[in-house]
Amino acid sequence: MTKQGTLGVAVIGTGRMGADHVRRINEVTSGARVAAVVDIDAERAKQLADRIDGCTAYTDPAAAMGSPDVDAALIASPGPAHEAALLKAFERDLPVLCEKPLTPDADSALRVMEAEQKAGHRLVSVGFMRRYDAEYLKLKALLDSERFGRTLMLHCKHRNVSTPPGFTNQMMINDSVVHEIDTTRWLLEQEITAVTVLRPTPSSGAPEALSDPQLVLFETSGGSVVDVEIFVNCGFGYQVQCEAVCESGSARVGDGHALVSNTAGRWGGDIDQDFVTRFEDAYDREVQRWVDATRRGTVEGPSTWDGYAAAAVCEAGVRAQATGARTVTSLIERPALYR
Repeated sequence: MTKQGTLGVAVIGTGRMGADHVRRINEVTSGARVAAVVDIDAERAKQLADRIDGCTAYTDPAAAMGSPDVDAALIASPGPAHEAALLKAFERDLPVLCEKPLTPDADSALRVMEAEQKAGHRLVSVGFMRRYDAEYLKLKALLDSERFGRTLMLHCKHRNVSTPPGFTNQMMINDSVVHEIDTTRWLLEQEITAVTVLRPTPSSGAPEALSDPQLVLFETSGGSVVDVEIFVNCGFGYQVQCEAVCESGSARVGDGHALVSNTAGRWGGDIDQDFVTRFEDAYDREVQRWVDATRRGTVEGPSTWDGYAAAAVCEAGVRAQATGARTVTSLIERPALYR
């Protein structure tokens, strides 16, 4: 049903990402307002809500989604809490923008997908923000045009300045490479059929027990090959790059050369230090597109199927990481709702 007037959004989870989305909806996005914020930390939720007219703080997602002021939900809580919040949203037929991961594993993603199919229509958009980045959108349009022929390979880089305490090898796949998994599936419109992970001698800057960097290889259903350098303690900046190698040309995004300065005998530019600044415009575009679609009564963007497929490939990647062996992915047949 088309939503009339301003869309009332419940933001569930008010950590770094959730708080940034609260700011975004309140200050940047048109056609929506923050009607509720939810966090297990009641004081943090209250402090956010008190700064926004007409916003109510909650500690229970179900209570927030049951408010008559709420028309849609944006889930930015930790991944293990997503399934319960999504199922509550489905009970109320609320459209949802769910930050990645959809859920932490393929089994729980399947349960969410089955529940959405019972609702009879799509309700979820998954927050893979690279699909809304201006550079990636240009690359996608180029590959779709087949101007350079078939895409043979993708070369990807994903570098972080450093990792927080407790960051594990598995998180390199589940929290970082998951973006390259979705990017690969979206750019090529192919499923990832196998994963191999190579682990060189760790950098001297890697925390103890973390094998950093790693090289992750994807094989796809269309015969393309993708390599991903994941280096989460590079020390110098946040970099995300992708080069598509096609039959008669190549194209690369992520060089960050929007501004090149020349001064004091040197030339160069700035390197973003985290994902929030690098993909700020993409997040803005993603949320605005979600609000616009919801107000029209439609759902667009990455689907629950995309969230499930990413989780299944992550599981194969973690197994490949642990064994060093090429690992085949396992996906169910794609349901009709997501074709």
